[in-house]
Amino acid sequence: MKSPLRTVFWRALWREPRRLAALGFWSVLEAAPAFLIGYAIARAIEDGFARAEPATGLAWLAALGAAWLVGAVAARQVVLAVAAVAEPFRDDLLTRVVEGALRGASRDSAAVARVTLQVELARDAFAAVVTTVRGFVFTVAGVVLGLATLAPQALALVLPPFAAGLGLFLASLPALARRQRAFLLADERLADEMTATAGGLRDIEACGLREPVAERLDRQVRAQAAAARALARVTAARTAALAVGGWLPVVLVLAGAPRLLDAGLGPGVIAGTLAYVTQSLAPALGGLVQGLGVSGIRLAATLGRIAASAPPAAPPAAGIRPSACDVRLSAVTFAYGPHSAPVVDRLDLTIPEGDHLAVVGPSGAGKSTLAALVSGMLRPGAGQVLVGGVPAHRIDPAARVLIPQEAYVFRGTLMENLTALGTPDGEGRLEEAVAAVGARELVDELGGYGARLDPAALSAGQRQLIALVRAYLTPAPLVILDEATCHLDPAAEARAENAFAGRGGTLVVVAHRLTSALRARRILLMDGTRVTIGTHDELIRTSPLYADLAGHWHPEPVS
Repeated sequence: MKSPLRTVFWRALWREPRRLAALGFWSVLEAAPAFLIGYAIARAIEDGFARAEPATGLAWLAALGAAWLVGAVAARQVVLAVAAVAEPFRDDLLTRVVEGALRGASRDSAAVARVTLQVELARDAFAAVVTTVRGFVFTVAGVVLGLATLAPQALALVLPPFAAGLGLFLASLPALARRQRAFLLADERLADEMTATAGGLRDIEACGLREPVAERLDRQVRAQAAAARALARVTAARTAALAVGGWLPVVLVLAGAPRLLDAGLGPGVIAGTLAYVTQSLAPALGGLVQGLGVSGIRLAATLGRIAASAPPAAPPAAGIRPSACDVRLSAVTFAYGPHSAPVVDRLDLTIPEGDHLAVVGPSGAGKSTLAALVSGMLRPGAGQVLVGGVPAHRIDPAARVLIPQEAYVFRGTLMENLTALGTPDGEGRLEEAVAAVGARELVDELGGYGARLDPAALSAGQRQLIALVRAYLTPAPLVILDEATCHLDPAAEARAENAFAGRGGTLVVVAHRLTSALRARRILLMDGTRVTIGTHDELIRTSPLYADLAGHWHPEPVS
């Protein structure tokens, strides 16, 4: 296991020594039947039933039953203890994957497979490995101690084949790991291909490429199926290991029974020895073979893939707090793919500090792309975007706030949602923000700031009001509203936008209605890669497209 994987794995195990100690304690109790089963059966036969003393035999069997009850209670506690270790391990992996995907320079479709499938597989596999290895170690220790107490002569018949089977299985693990890794890579390639195809369905259909694309997807599906079959073939080694280590000792004990009897061991002792092998040792080996052969290999392969694809990037440099909040775009060009037409092409734009700019244009003109560029969420392919002289993607996140059309609200209290980007100085500031944006009625309707929210139960307009108050409360001097009021009625939209205009700082509004443009000091009209800037009256006179849009939004009455 490579160093990054050791770090993640062992940190999860040793993070809470108390939990490990509790896990060890309950494991000892859980293994009590493994230690007692052979000895209790031997004594029940030898000291009880063989001597016509059934009470003694039943007493030994009752003791074994009590041990099973204790083991059952301990097994429950073991599950809880393992879960307490596995969940933080999952959180570490998920943080690693998400940070690696977000800090990457390009979109990684395979990250979807890692987040949705591989992290969960790793969590489940980690829990299974811890449970299996722990159970194997304590069970084997109990069997060895029990056999050494009951029939030391039988150890020579049981331990050598058991060790051989264990060694055979461990020797097959590297091949299993390689095949499991190949299967995961095939799964990621298929996920990547499916994501790319789903994103371009319209283009595929328009260009008549259905058959070539289907053939390419079919090749990926077949490759994944072939990797799965190769993995299944290698797992046959597990059956051989179980046969040698789990059942060959039974054959040897039965074949050596006459010699054991000659050595003075009774039939009850031989029965107890067989009970140790068949009821404890063979199941423990079977569990280890299944646990490590499936979960262990899956864990190693998944951790290796996560470590290779999402290395723990160094913490990003602290964002730069710009001394001003003017925005300057110089020869900015941006396209969503190397072969795509640019959405923004050689754009020069200056937004002075304190300006209120509305961005309008037909659907698909690049308005939201411009908002993402100004906020630093997207980086230009050419040119530069500066906020207060600092590249937009390097500014302190607290210096700007972007509200998209689909507002984000999470499960929690209303107060937690409103203050997610920062706690206001005093309740007065919160009340001021709620009143300014026009959310007082919503707060009362939801039941106050302590009300717990279900995002699915809120309307789109209610979610937008919550996001607007959240943004208003931040100290960010640059605010970008990307159709952030589109689900509000015109009066509520006007109130919210006026609140942000009077809040201070620089305001960029991607307009959903023309009335948003009328409230702005300047208007940027986008039409593909062509842009025009001016006031409402200037654009009405100089831009037929703007005049047309104004006519559609506010049709004049027919006389």
